[in-house]
Amino acid sequence: MIHYYTKVDGKFTELDVPEAGCWINVAPPFSHEELEEVAQRLDFPLDFLTDSLDIDERSRYEREEDVRLIVVNTPLLNDIQEDVDAIFVTVPIGIILTPDHIITISSYENPVLQRFIDNRVKNFNPRDEKLFVVQILEQTVFRYLNCLKQLNAKRNLIEKELYDSSRNSELRQLLSIEKSLVYFVNSLSSNELLKMKMKRTDFLQILKDEDLTDLFEDIIIDNSQALEMANIYTNILNGTMDAYSSIISNNLNVVIQRLTLITIILMVPTLVASFYGMNVPVPFGNDSSAFYAIIAISVVISLLLAWYFQRKRLF
Repeated sequence: MIHYYTKVDGKFTELDVPEAGCWINVAPPFSHEELEEVAQRLDFPLDFLTDSLDIDERSRYEREEDVRLIVVNTPLLNDIQEDVDAIFVTVPIGIILTPDHIITISSYENPVLQRFIDNRVKNFNPRDEKLFVVQILEQTVFRYLNCLKQLNAKRNLIEKELYDSSRNSELRQLLSIEKSLVYFVNSLSSNELLKMKMKRTDFLQILKDEDLTDLFEDIIIDNSQALEMANIYTNILNGTMDAYSSIISNNLNVVIQRLTLITIILMVPTLVASFYGMNVPVPFGNDSSAFYAIIAISVVISLLLAWYFQRKRLF
């Protein structure tokens, strides 16, 4: 679906037909014919739209005469999540700047763009394309920071549950968090390189605007902070996974050791009874009290073995 938005007298409004200076948002579902129509009408390469729909597309910018393309990766909740799938994935947003319009496109309903549609971004004006692009980059970083806090809070809860049990379900959830952090680290690194190149080449032509330049530098700093947080959480999670793997292995060794000691203790009565079960003459073989003597000897030896193992702290 293709929507047209503008701001009239400070009021955010959706238009029926596009006009100069409006924001054109291409959101799913849409067809290839609709994309071709938009590209032909606004006179820019169709690749600018189709490349932005590739979920594996890296963050980058490109210029084609008077048309500029910016592709930035944003975090998105994985709606089709299974046990070992990532909780969050990253998908690209395509930002196309033409002389008269700004076009955004994403292959999924994106919460970053939804904030602008809901008019929840301060000082947002579709007609100011430079500020609009900078605000999209800013909201993207805020979204990363928010998702990282959610992942860290979820990790803390799972760790508390693992103190009481070592079930596979908690370990699978930790694996899902780890996959999400891997996506975040890769996308944040790519986004940081994109912003540094945009700043160096003045791709948005904002160097003469001190306020926008300061805001863009703050966004770069926030992106670096998000990347550092993602790396820290990844290292903590890796250490947690290694620690719990060691704990599980140690618990298994303890169980096997105890079962082995129990087997040794139970072997003593079996061994004594085996001697008196032989078809050969044995001491006290004809004594009616031999049965009780065998039981007493077996119990005494078993108790001595148990006391010895306990003294050596093997139990």
